[in-house]
Formats: sequence, C-alpha cells, structure tokens
Amino acid sequence: MAIGPRLDLRQSQSLVMTPQLQQAIKLLALSNLEVEAFIGDALEANPLLDIGEGAPAATDAVEPPADARRTSLESSPVDQLIGEGRGADDRPLDIDTSALDRDRDTGDGNGSGDVIVAADPAIGAEADWGGDLRMGGGEDGPGIDERGAALETLAEHLESQVGAVTSDPRLAGIARYLIGQLDEAGYLSATLREIAGDLGLPLDELEAALALVQSLDPTGVGARTLSECIALQAREADRYDPCMARLIDNLELVARGEFARLKRLCAVDDEDLADMLAELRGYDPKPGLRFGGAPGAPITPDILITARADGGWDIALNQATLPRLVVNRSYYTELRGSCADKPSKGWLSEKLADANWLIKALDQRQKTILKVTTEIVRQQDGFFRHGVAQLKPLTLRAVAETIGMHESTISRVTSNKYLHCDRGTFELKYFFTSGVSATGGEGAVSAEAVKASIRSLIEAEDPKAILSDDALVDLLKGRGFDLARRTVAKYREAIGLGSSVQRRRQKALAGVR
Repeated sequence: MAIGPRLDLRQSQSLVMTPQLQQAIKLLALSNLEVEAFIGDALEANPLLDIGEGAPAATDAVEPPADARRTSLESSPVDQLIGEGRGADDRPLDIDTSALDRDRDTGDGNGSGDVIVAADPAIGAEADWGGDLRMGGGEDGPGIDERGAALETLAEHLESQVGAVTSDPRLAGIARYLIGQLDEAGYLSATLREIAGDLGLPLDELEAALALVQSLDPTGVGARTLSECIALQAREADRYDPCMARLIDNLELVARGEFARLKRLCAVDDEDLADMLAELRGYDPKPGLRFGGAPGAPITPDILITARADGGWDIALNQATLPRLVVNRSYYTELRGSCADKPSKGWLSEKLADANWLIKALDQRQKTILKVTTEIVRQQDGFFRHGVAQLKPLTLRAVAETIGMHESTISRVTSNKYLHCDRGTFELKYFFTSGVSATGGEGAVSAEAVKASIRSLIEAEDPKAILSDDALVDLLKGRGFDLARRTVAKYREAIGLGSSVQRRRQKALAGVR
C-alpha cells in the first residue's frame, strides 16, 4: 500500500457556538441589574433600540409578552406551570455540549456541566440555555436590615468587647488605640516600643493592653507574627503543649516540608506529627479577614413572590430592574431611505437583526427564569408556608429532570439571582441544599433545617448549662435528626457558633455587661 498525501471529502456534524448564542448563554447567568447595565451598553451601540416607555407613538414596539414576566403557581399540584398552549416549535432544545463549558458547577457534586443551546435562537420563544447567602427574617436567618451588622469592621467588633473585659478606663483607652493600629488581617505591624514612644507611656502598660486585645474574639488578633497568631489559637484550643510550641516556632520548616527534621525537633512519631499538622491547618492565619471593611451593597431582588387568596403563589420578575426594549421601526424606515450604497444597507440590516435578537434573547431569558423559579417554589412550598424547618433537600438535577432542562441551565438561572417573598430575600442557590438522614432512616431533611435547629437550641441554652456537641446530638435526635457528633460540630461551625467552651466565655462576658 502506497503512502502519500491525498484529499478526502467527509461529512460530519458538529455544534458551533455563534457569538449571539454565547451572549445569550451569558445573559441567562446575569442578574437583573447586570442585564440592565448590558442593555445600557446595547442602547449606546445600536441606534435602532429604544426603551419602550420612551418610544414614539408611531414606533412598532416589539417587546416580550406579559406571560414572559409573570406566572402563577396553583395551590394544587399541576403539570404545566407556565406557557400552556405553547406550540411544538416552542419546546426547549437540550443539546449536550459539555466540552464547551467544563467548569460549570451543577451543584450535584460534579465540578462540570453541560451547555444547553438551541439550534437556532430565532426558532421558538423559549430556548433552553444552559452554591449560602440568606437574607430572610426571623427563624430563616438575618433580615436585610441586619445585613450591615454581619459586615461590621474588625475594629468595631473588637471595641464592642473591650468594656466587658476591663473596668480600667486607662487600659481600655490604650487597648482601643492598639485596635486602631491593627491591619485588616488583625496583625499589629508597629512594635510596642514605637507605640510607647508615640504615646509617651511605659512599655508594661502597652504589654498589658496588648494582652487584653489578644484575649478578644476572634482569637489570634493582635499578634505581631504568624507564629504568635497561631500560638494564641492553640492556647485557646488547649493544644499548646511543648511539642506544638516547637512546631509553631518552626513554621518555616512546615512550609518547606522538612518533616523529618520537625519530628526530631518536636520529639514525636509520624502519627503524632500528622495530628499536629492537621491541628495546625485548622487555625486561621488571618483572623481579621472574616470581618468586612464597609457596609455591603443592598440586595435588589430579581424575582418577586406573593401569596394569592386561593392559596397559590404569584411569581413575577422585578420589572423595576428590567427596561422594556423596542425596535424603533420608524427610525429604521427613515435610515433605510437614506442608505444608497450596499455597505450602509448591510450595516443597517445587521443592526436590525441584532436588535431583534436581543429582544428575543431577553424574552427567552425571562421565560426560562420564571419556569425554573416556579418549579423551585413548587418543590419548596413548605418553606414558603412554614419556614426553614420545612426546607427539603433539593438538587439542580431534580429540578432539571422535572422541567425537562439540563442541570447547567438551572445552574445559570440560579446564579446571581435573588428571590423576595414574605420571609425575606434569598439567593436562588439557597433552596438547593443537601439532605441528612432522618431518625429511623425514613426520608431526609434539609441541612438548612438542621442548622436552624442547632441555632435555636444554642440560642435557648442556659448560660450555666452550655450544651456540648454530644448533648446537641441527643436533642437533635429527639427532633428527628440522626446526626453524628462531628456532623453537628461541622454545622455549628458553618453557622458561626463557637464550641461550648467559647460560648461559655462569651455568655459569661455578656452577663458581666
């Protein structure tokens, strides 16, 4: 058989992502405010686009129909939740293009997902394109008006504790000065001798004030070096024995991975060193970074949910953040009449196609968001009626299978979107939670429901009888949650509640106030 170059013709099918289709997929993942900014740029770039309210009377307005912005969910289960009567050409298209978007998180434990695209965005009115922020009130979490307190600065957090740990106004004043010298990570960069010289105070008073600052929460603030920061946390955890002290004094060896040398210095075997390193990794090298430096921006909800008199739900997009786009047909006619050369006519036709595409893409985006949100509300009906205790385990895959879309579509829809209901404002991702086994192995309950129960038990505990994690396990079992001790500890830490030792000290300080 001769070997040589030759020409062959082959036919194959492949999926091509057009720039318009890529932009449509991007639009689906944007919040309403981000879409508003995108529309602003489009209005500047395309003279044929206009805002609906400002369009002249003769303008042929092309805008999304009303059902693209609002839908209803009946109190009884229904199969068709939105868009009843839609034709066969209006069905979502589900095309697997995972190679084009490998980093999409589907929320079901897989780090990748698939892009859902329509073969032609111009066909059909609804194309299928395709992690715990909580703003609820009461038992569902902190309200929006409390959000600023959650983002208090490190200095504010520390200064609020000074009065509870000392009654000496002079010592408190020096401590507050030192707090003002801390950097955003919680470290004191200036030396005590420099500060003593600036203030004209004896060094021993500065040392006493620094010891006071280092006793505040979070543990580790006020440290001058990384070793001192870690040592403070090890003492708090009652793990600062001579071996751990030598390990902390030789952090540079840990960074270089010289474990054989560390074993000799600490006089421990492989197992003990592994335990010590695991303990070391659990400490926070920059404890001050968990606090904000400025109040966060207010959340503007993208979806509004209100209860209806018949027991159902009215679900609508927030029109305050969604301008109504129209194509200014009269201006298009005027421009077309003045276009004599072929390039000008081609440019005008391109702008008209871009304008029509953007309006259609926004229409499809609205319908897809409403369809996904409607299914989320149906699945989590108990939450909207009774609170977080009725929040059920839910995955992106479960919603995708129910409404006939792909998981990555659901992931895009729920990214950067907020839902407002009577219980507060929540990120759509909040409603997708893992499940834990119920007592007796019957069914599963949401992890958020477990966290809410842990929070309520700890908030109601007697300051003189602080609940240990083992006690929480027993109490939760009585509420129908079958959890291991380490799981309870993980959930407790996830909601920002300290150990029994830390809570005992905090509540003792609160009693002194």
